Amino acid sequence: MKRRAFAGSLVMTLLAANASLAQERPNIALIISDDQGWYGLSVQMHPDLPNSKSDFFHTPRLEELASQGMRFSDAYAPSPACSPTRLSIQNGMNPATNRRTKAEPIATAFNNFPLVPPNHAYPLVIQAEDTTIGEVLQAAGYRTAHYGKWHLGRDEPPEAHGYDESDGPAGNELAWEWDDPDNPLDIIGMPKKALEFIRQANEAGQPAFVQLSALGLHGSEHASAETAARAEARPRGELHDGVRTAAATEDLDTSVGIFMDGLDELGLSENTYVIYMGDNGHGANQNVIPSIHPDSPAPLTGDKGNLSEGGIRVPFIIRGPGIEANSWSSVPIVGFDFFPTFAEWARIDPADLPAGIEGGSFASVLENGGVGEVRRPREELVFHFPHYQTGTPQSAIRLGDYKLIKYYEGNKTALFDLSNDVRERNNLAVQMPEKAAELEALLDEYLVSVNADLPVANPDYDPAKPSGFPGRARRGADPNVIVPFNTTFDPARLYFPE
Repeated sequence: MKRRAFAGSLVMTLLAANASLAQERPNIALIISDDQGWYGLSVQMHPDLPNSKSDFFHTPRLEELASQGMRFSDAYAPSPACSPTRLSIQNGMNPATNRRTKAEPIATAFNNFPLVPPNHAYPLVIQAEDTTIGEVLQAAGYRTAHYGKWHLGRDEPPEAHGYDESDGPAGNELAWEWDDPDNPLDIIGMPKKALEFIRQANEAGQPAFVQLSALGLHGSEHASAETAARAEARPRGELHDGVRTAAATEDLDTSVGIFMDGLDELGLSENTYVIYMGDNGHGANQNVIPSIHPDSPAPLTGDKGNLSEGGIRVPFIIRGPGIEANSWSSVPIVGFDFFPTFAEWARIDPADLPAGIEGGSFASVLENGGVGEVRRPREELVFHFPHYQTGTPQSAIRLGDYKLIKYYEGNKTALFDLSNDVRERNNLAVQMPEKAAELEALLDEYLVSVNADLPVANPDYDPAKPSGFPGRARRGADPNVIVPFNTTFDPARLYFPE
């Protein structure tokens, strides 16, 4: 039976209650940034790490948001790549369970890597059996909208999956059309559309859920000239010095500010949760010095495309009803926790949610000053990225403060105590073999239980030939010629030197 079959009974349960609940239930606004690292804001993301903020990027409105709400120092994207994260947020399930762990490019035997990763058909899409958070909230009486980057298939817009309004099935291709006045990913127009949508919904007696997915950092060369000029005039940082990235970051910050100001003007700030989160770690070229370099001032190792902390730990700021101003939480949360959290805010009985939700609500953590726990079906957090990008195929597991990364090439593992080594420089796998074995067994058991796709040996692998990806035609490269795989940003080089 399809998971979305739940919706009919949920509608019947809530129809009578919706009128009285409409004014009590909060609006929910989820702002997702693209390719923005944990330390890619001028907001410090860890109370004890001054370098957990950028020394060049300028985000005063996000600083304001943080001062009004709570920062989670240990917030994770479900994946180090955007599409799997976005799908996980929509259906509340781990990318491993979804068996959709990467969009493109995906390596085949042609790429001449030692392993062949799982090859999901591009584009990565929402399946008929998926129930989205949009559908759940819509059935509960919310008006729902999705603006900006969808990146979950080019054929079906968000309206096909529980959204009353959207910008269509927008993907990364629009990052290259930034100067098109009809581009739906207009970073300044997006919050204005969302505000008007919320206003109309509330005036009609309905709460609203809006997701705003900005693409700016994926095409930072298209940042506004005025913002770029301001960034150019500022002293460069030791951590960050990219003018265009700084400008795109500031444009995004301006967009957040427009949204915050609009809520104030509408008198809706007190009854609206505003959540800001990244979809994965930063692009590997955003740092002055690669994060794996011993001289790097980066607080985390790794980047988008691998499961080191720099690839999956992301900025997370939230304000809303009952949240203490300028507060912190070190409770680990992950993107698929949104589904049950939003459902709790919408007064939906957990028994009415679709089967298979892997997240847990963090509403009680918000209410308790950042203290407590998120109760998920499983205690451990698992990340699965069996692909080549800025590293080799890998999976990871976090349980308490310990984290293990499993590298499928050579079947190697690295173990870290994040309470003392958030930068992941001290591999404890040899010193603590029992802990490493415990976590690896839990990881393997989980992946088997969800029938996760794993990489397999490449029968055509030739170590005498280069391994890599073809160049992208849109960038003037020959798509029939392999570009050797760049290991400059691969954290595994730190733990298993050749």
